[in-house]
Amino acid sequence: MTPLTSFAVSPEGIRFETQESGEDVVLFLREHPIVLVPTVLLVGLLAIAPILIFPFLLHFLALPVEIPPGYFIVGGAFWYVVTFGVAIMGFLRWYFNIYIVTDRRIVDIDFIHLLYKEFSEAHLDKIQDISFKSGGIFAAFFNYGDVFVQTSGAIPEIEFLAVPKPGKVVETISQLVEKHKGDD
Repeated sequence: MTPLTSFAVSPEGIRFETQESGEDVVLFLREHPIVLVPTVLLVGLLAIAPILIFPFLLHFLALPVEIPPGYFIVGGAFWYVVTFGVAIMGFLRWYFNIYIVTDRRIVDIDFIHLLYKEFSEAHLDKIQDISFKSGGIFAAFFNYGDVFVQTSGAIPEIEFLAVPKPGKVVETISQLVEKHKGDD
């Protein structure tokens, strides 16, 4: 498994902070990498804007004063720092939003920003219904979709958004739930 893996079955060496002893990870999921395309396009546009768009705009805008060259340097540096921040936040949101299915429960860890995350879990015996939704040309071509897990616990629904192979995820969770019910 590579650091950028978005779908792994029975991955070796995966641990998470609330994992219990003897609990095995069955599925490790992230959003499909295709969801990064809008962020990449935005960062690309932001990267070329000072070079192509701003000189074009300044040429056609009649400003009453002349802007000193130092202001362009400081403004450009600030622009690229913000662009880098947009790129890093988009990647970190994708990288740290993970979904884990173990032999005992499902876990949803949502990275909101650098200092805040949400952790949701549902034990297999609390799962009532599992479904998925996959719509659109990109979702069909790249085989990704949203998985919805209805529970009878404190959190009524856990969502795995834009995960690869949603049908396989639903099938795996269903098999684990049936196996868990059979063990009881």
